[in-house]
Amino acid sequence: MQLGAFSISLAVKDIAASRRFYEQIGFAVFAGHQEQNWLIMKHGDHIVGLFQGMFERNMLTFNPGWNQDAAAVDPFTDIRDLQRRFKASGLSLVTEADEGSSGPASFMLMDPDGNPILVDQHR
Repeated sequence: MQLGAFSISLAVKDIAASRRFYEQIGFAVFAGHQEQNWLIMKHGDHIVGLFQGMFERNMLTFNPGWNQDAAAVDPFTDIRDLQRRFKASGLSLVTEADEGSSGPASFMLMDPDGNPILVDQHR
């Protein structure tokens, strides 16, 4: 089972201030649009997503089918396979991907401490 690229997605109050802070500690903009209130910052293999007004809480994010450079990897574990495995192991999902679909999809679950985990496949 491959979960794909890992990042933390932060619910920020001021994207410009957050961008400046993360740049000061060595991160650089990797993707996104500040005017749309989202940026992906990268430092080596470490990825931090900055999202203003999009999420209520910080969350862990996995992207099946991508490596840490957002490049496609093959083979990879499709999100619907991950969802079936998670459910079969007894995990409860907050949102689910359409089992009859293919390609991009997502689902979400919570860890025991209430931290959201987004599994978000882009291909």
